[in-house]
Amino acid sequence: MAIQPLGNRIVAERIEAEEQYSGGIIIPDSAKEKGQTAKVVATGPGARRDDGSLVPLDVKAGETVMIGKFAGTEINVDGADYVILTEDDILGVIED
Repeated sequence: MAIQPLGNRIVAERIEAEEQYSGGIIIPDSAKEKGQTAKVVATGPGARRDDGSLVPLDVKAGETVMIGKFAGTEINVDGADYVILTEDDILGVIED
């Protein structure tokens, strides 16, 4: 199933941070922090101005972005976890 966001919304998949074990302590999944990087999966067409003209988004599918820990709405589609956010929730684009 493909997800097509509407307006200025973006579908992204969180990139989990690498686990580091210090002194043999294993942190359970429930206590781990959410990753703050995500890969953009799909974008909407953009926001609409009052006159009806379209303002395109600055991010594109395939880019890696920085997002807030609690930004967006988490969804699960076909066993995969995604987060739907607005362009305002994106803090920056990570360039390779």
